Amino acid sequence: MANFKGHALPGSFFLIIGVWWSVKFPLKYFHQKGKKNRLSQQQQRIEIIEGFLAEQLVPDGPFFHLYQDDHWVKLMNWQHSTMYLFFGISGIVDMLTYLSTHIMPLGVDRLVLSMSVLNEGFLFYYHVHNRPLLDQHIHSLLLLSAFGGSISIFLEVLHRDNIVLELLRASLTILQGSWFWQIGFVLFPPFGTVEWDQKDEHNIMFITMCFSWHCIAALCVVAINYMLVYWYVWEKGT
Repeated sequence: MANFKGHALPGSFFLIIGVWWSVKFPLKYFHQKGKKNRLSQQQQRIEIIEGFLAEQLVPDGPFFHLYQDDHWVKLMNWQHSTMYLFFGISGIVDMLTYLSTHIMPLGVDRLVLSMSVLNEGFLFYYHVHNRPLLDQHIHSLLLLSAFGGSISIFLEVLHRDNIVLELLRASLTILQGSWFWQIGFVLFPPFGTVEWDQKDEHNIMFITMCFSWHCIAALCVVAINYMLVYWYVWEKGT
């Protein structure tokens, strides 16, 4: 969606999931898997379904119309909705994996999630063709976290429950979320702030540096949550 809230919505989605993973994975690491942890898997997918419906039903959304009056209807909205749809399918597979362990092959949940993140990167790769230079550059940086996340999750298929890969997944997810918000602030400045010059090379240099800051911030969030969980589990004895 070509406006600020269209980037804030997926940004919030990825931030919530990423922060949740940064807490859940250390808890799972410090505790043996139990029923409580398995039930929490279902709760994390509610955001995916809400995200897909919200993208369709916002005031300027496509309202489930793809082609009307001899032209395509808001394809950018549909690209975002397609992204949510893939994550929704991943959520269903994830729940089936935990509810039907005797039917679903081990690792298929990670594989489908990896494909969902790969699909996100694929969609956004063709999202900004023939757009201003800063627009293309800032979205290309998003692809780094998307494709990196897809590779990381695929490695979890081969090395399931590896805490390092799981924390990397959480970090890249938080990075995607914060970067979606950054894209919204740069391309569609809210609150009447001055618009960015999308042809200024200095802006491109700053955005590249800013992406590195977002990477550091994501790693710090994961590290802090890891230490808080460690303190909670071992120091409090719970």
